Amino acid sequence: MKLMDRPAQLGIRPRMPVRGTDPAFQAYCLLVAGYAALPLIAGADKFTHYLTDWNQYLAPSMLRVLGGQVDAFMKTVGVIEMSAGILVAAKPRWGSFVVGVWLSGIIGNLLMFPGYYDVALRDFGLAVGAFSLWRLSRQYGD
Repeated sequence: MKLMDRPAQLGIRPRMPVRGTDPAFQAYCLLVAGYAALPLIAGADKFTHYLTDWNQYLAPSMLRVLGGQVDAFMKTVGVIEMSAGILVAAKPRWGSFVVGVWLSGIIGNLLMFPGYYDVALRDFGLAVGAFSLWRLSRQYGD
């Protein structure tokens, strides 16, 4: 018999569920932290291009639609991404869904031109994680 089972056998119910040792709750916490931080960092970098030149990831058809306003567009993307990161931190259920949908849009953009299929695959993995957080948030989240 586990020590954690003993209170239930004695008819004692804890006032709050013990979550700290629950692996699924720990995974949930890691996902919240990661999906709050990653959009904040990537969004902020849209202003500095310190990590990479984000403009290279925009499909040529989008370049034509934007009429050369790529930098302004990327700054808008940065604001949206930072907002999504804050939303994940505040309301994981809503924020994780927004991030998953946003990543799906990025994947669509990347599949529109060759040379970035590896990045699209990575973003697919990130989208799976975001939607997994969305599902876990029904159990543990807001």
